Amino acid sequence: MAVLAPKPRSCVMIALLLAMVSVSKAVFDAHYYDRTCPQAEKIILQTVQNATRHDPKVPARLLRMFFHDCFIRGCDASLLLDSTPGNKAEKDGPPNISVRAFYVIDDAKARLETACPHTVSCADIVAVAARDVVTMAGGPYWNVPKGRKDGRVSNASETVNLPAPTFNVTQLLQSFAKRGLGLKDLVALSGGHTLGFSHCSSFEARLRNFSLIHDVDPTLNRAFAQQLKNKCPKPNGDRNAGQFLDATSLTFDNVYYRRLVAGEGVFGSDQALYSDYRTRWMVDSFAKDQSLFFREFAASMVRLGNVGVLHNGEVRVNCRTVN
Repeated sequence: MAVLAPKPRSCVMIALLLAMVSVSKAVFDAHYYDRTCPQAEKIILQTVQNATRHDPKVPARLLRMFFHDCFIRGCDASLLLDSTPGNKAEKDGPPNISVRAFYVIDDAKARLETACPHTVSCADIVAVAARDVVTMAGGPYWNVPKGRKDGRVSNASETVNLPAPTFNVTQLLQSFAKRGLGLKDLVALSGGHTLGFSHCSSFEARLRNFSLIHDVDPTLNRAFAQQLKNKCPKPNGDRNAGQFLDATSLTFDNVYYRRLVAGEGVFGSDQALYSDYRTRWMVDSFAKDQSLFFREFAASMVRLGNVGVLHNGEVRVNCRTVN
């Protein structure tokens, strides 16, 4: 009788690695809910569309929510957790005080819990909603990998790690590198500001007493600087006053980059992208070719959505509290 020879150790290891890859794809891909909640993306889209009809600021707010969530602890919906008597959560950290539209995620979650209970994570809802608001505003569409789980930890103190509107390119690159993102991601994702709005407090330091040599930031177009001064006549004045980061604030396009070329970036961190040789060429490219910007933005959004993904967390029943 023939005796079967044992498999070489290397073959066994290869088989294990292939199995691990297979499992990895199974727990995080665009078709994650095809069997367990096939209507998930439709429900999220309908919720976002309905909210946007009542409030045109919803797209910018949901896109910002995705960025701010993923940059702290990864894309785990920790930004959605409410503070408790014993813990001040991320959403109450200074950089997140102006993050709004949490109710849209709450509404989507409530509908999903009715359709397919305990199935769709809050983190996945935020990621899909961010894609939907971009597409609804005229921007690109991409398949969102899903299968994220929700985190249980949220600390306001950690929001100091968010990129600041005063950062230079070196600081921005360092911040992005900590999340596994590179120069191309930095410039492409900054284009999300095409839907953004800023209060005066985030840029008024560029308008008065900027340095010992310059009263106004010299990288600002003079006429645009005066326009910003008119919007923000007094330092620490009207807290609701501010400026849209793009001339077409409800449309996702490449006008943001064209404004940087013209010296009309609202944030110092925005204008720095055109002032620094490392990123200027890419700003020029995106300003000239909107389709190129769309392709790179979509690819960078997928990479951002991969940051800190939890596979062993929980699926919250209520996005504001842990189970």
